[in-house]
Parts: sequence; structure tokens; C-alpha cells
Amino acid sequence: MQLSQMFAHWAQIRADLLATIDKFSEAELTYAPYPGAWPVGKAMLHIADCEYYWLHVVVQPNRDPEFVYEFVEQPTKATIRQTLDQTHQRTLALLERLDEHNLADNCQSPRGEHFTVGWVIWHVLEHEIHHRGELSMALGLLGREGLDV
Repeated sequence: MQLSQMFAHWAQIRADLLATIDKFSEAELTYAPYPGAWPVGKAMLHIADCEYYWLHVVVQPNRDPEFVYEFVEQPTKATIRQTLDQTHQRTLALLERLDEHNLADNCQSPRGEHFTVGWVIWHVLEHEIHHRGELSMALGLLGREGLDV
């Protein structure tokens, strides 16, 4: 079975993330829910950054490991959505090329840590779900309805 089929539920997770992002106004992208917290716009980009690093630097090491999406470079919801989409399109292409036999394949981070492809994929998916929840909580702190799934 191709990993694109195995992780097909990622499409709903991403759709819910994008729906959550859409609930923020452009001005609210700089909102930080507590002192020292990242602004929500940076958290949105962090999702793409993590996906990029783990899947396109660690699993298929053909990308610059020092690349980071900076919030100042992505000031609008449209550009944040575009960054998330571009990164995720690469991920979907990767998942299309791999099958269940690749889940046990080993990969190494630029720091020398060893992981399996399966661990990395689940880590990235869990990471997106985690930050999607944080964004939903931030909406609640702004007095609005967050994601309800």
C-alpha cells in the first residue's frame, strides 16, 4: 500500500488547519496568546517548517537543513497558506513514491540522529494536529469559536 493511501486522513487534518487559519483576521496574525508565545502567524509557518525539515531534509535529504520560514517573509494569510500548500505538495509527492515497506527505512537528521520513516511521518502529522489545536485555543482566547472536531 502506498503511504499516500495509508495517510489519506492527512487531507482532513490539513483542511481543518486551513479552516482554522481562515478564522483569524490579518491583524491577528501577530497575536501571541501569552507573554513569550509565538505570534499565531509564526505558529502557522512553524507547521510548514517542521514538515519541510523532517520530510524533505531528514527523510529525503535533498533540501537545505538551515531553511526556516520566517514570519516577516510571510505576512499574510494568503502567503502562509501558499507556504503550507507548497510544502505539503512536496510531502504528498513523497508519500506517493513510498509504500508500507519504506516505513521501517532508516534516515538520519543533519544532527546525526537516527529515525525510521514511519516515526518521522507520524511525528510530523502529530505536530500539525498539536499546533492546529493551539491555533484553535488562540481563537478561543480572542473570544471566537475555534475548531470543533
